[in-house]
Amino acid sequence: QVKLTESGGGSVQAGGSLRLSCKAPGYAFSMYTMAWFRQISGKEREGVAGLDKDGSKKYADFAKGRFTISKDSADTTLYLHMNNLKPEDTAMYYCAAVPFDADLVVRRGVSESFGYWGQGTQVTVSS
Repeated sequence: QVKLTESGGGSVQAGGSLRLSCKAPGYAFSMYTMAWFRQISGKEREGVAGLDKDGSKKYADFAKGRFTISKDSADTTLYLHMNNLKPEDTAMYYCAAVPFDADLVVRRGVSESFGYWGQGTQVTVSS
């Protein structure tokens, strides 16, 4: 069992920044790809960014250049730094530990039937 707890969501104006955090057990980083997903209202959940076990990072096209996935040195927290936020980034953001590589995560997404998921944190960007 991998318990994931997100925090850091909130409301921000367009152009602003937020940092999402995800508390996770240390072993999760060595056993799974750690990733961020989001679900825009009325749409399917999509991969945002993934961090492979070997440290490789992958990003969805909409996230490239604006979002950065990272972790702390103690392997206890996964982060998603989001800059230059846009109203279309408004969504529920989820942290997950999944048994797939980061490239698949951002290209095709992952069903919540696989791996472990946090409860989500809402990000709202106003224009």
